[in-house]
Amino acid sequence: MAVGLGPLSTLHPVPGFELGIASAGIKRPGRKDVVVMRCAEGANVAGVFTLNAFCAAPVILAKKRVLGRVRYLLTNTGNANAGTGEPGLLNAARTCASLARLAGVDEGAVLPFSTGVIGEPLPVEKIEGALQAALDDLAEDHWAEAASGIMTTDTLPKGASRQFVHDGVTVTVTGISKGAGMIKPNMATMLGYIATDAKVAQGVLQDLLRDAANKSFNRITIDGDTSTNDCCMLIATGQAALPEITQASGALFAALKQAVFEVCMEVAQAIVRDGEGATKFVTVQVNGGATHQECLDVGYAVAHSPLIKTALFASDPNWGRILAAVGRAGVAQLDVSKIDVFLGEVCIASRGCRAASYTEEQGAAVMAAAEITIRIELGRGSCSETIWTTDLSHEYVKINAEYRT
Repeated sequence: MAVGLGPLSTLHPVPGFELGIASAGIKRPGRKDVVVMRCAEGANVAGVFTLNAFCAAPVILAKKRVLGRVRYLLTNTGNANAGTGEPGLLNAARTCASLARLAGVDEGAVLPFSTGVIGEPLPVEKIEGALQAALDDLAEDHWAEAASGIMTTDTLPKGASRQFVHDGVTVTVTGISKGAGMIKPNMATMLGYIATDAKVAQGVLQDLLRDAANKSFNRITIDGDTSTNDCCMLIATGQAALPEITQASGALFAALKQAVFEVCMEVAQAIVRDGEGATKFVTVQVNGGATHQECLDVGYAVAHSPLIKTALFASDPNWGRILAAVGRAGVAQLDVSKIDVFLGEVCIASRGCRAASYTEEQGAAVMAAAEITIRIELGRGSCSETIWTTDLSHEYVKINAEYRT
């Protein structure tokens, strides 16, 4: 049902970053569900991780190791290894140790990532059995295959790529992501991997990823559920023949930042477009807030409302539900007489009540489209925020009711 999401565009190889895919048959025989990624020696790796208190075992381990010299990233689908306690940590460490032995690197140079069903023991033997095949498959042009290999309830793989030229040298940024449900990130997406061949100092790389995630992955929601396994990684291999970026300034940094932001935005929005059961891609734009946080509070109140989301699915311009959500967003001293609400370019509410020019036919025409913008003007200040979400369909309920079967 992906809304406006088609086949992957060209995903340019990133020199110094290889991807290999293999089948462990974790949930289904023959399914390619193990992905190994290899970073060039000397690469820097940054990460942002879920803030869910029940974070998965691989998240705990990856957070500890990310500041070291990372060489390999190991991902499995079909099992989240979350809610598994100490045995889960031992299992995550064991898979990393097995890969490290095969690859001839230190165990601490391997970061684990998992996605799938929560609360079930990690099938370590199955994963270990697929590692050599994944290593044998390593290649710089396997981004598309890896994008498929990390999918769970996704219907389509998600990826984006950008290139720019600086001082005659081409720099590449390519990324993939997965996610379709349990999406309300509090750092990044369920799983995201972005690589560049630029050489970037660790601290600058970490700040760049955090800023990019905050404007992309942290602005999407499908169902308001923050996963136990959310991770997003940014790898700088340093293979481009350019000076190292050691501070967040200058023409090279500005060009890299734009490319990273664009890739993050594209793969983050692709998650929404492929939301479980989604038939609508919805932009919630909140302008005129006194602070950015109150804009986000209003935006998420609208984006998470089951009443609004079901009205979107029905193409029903039930604008009263939007006003109700804005009113309960928790904004202090909200003067509703200053608020205007728009569906697309149609003003549905002005100064806190139905706009005099509004007709039901106008609203219905906007709601019938597959892509809809809800714009809310608070009239309180100069801050703005944008959130992307979906409708709530019968299919979403069906997918999640049957997820474990």
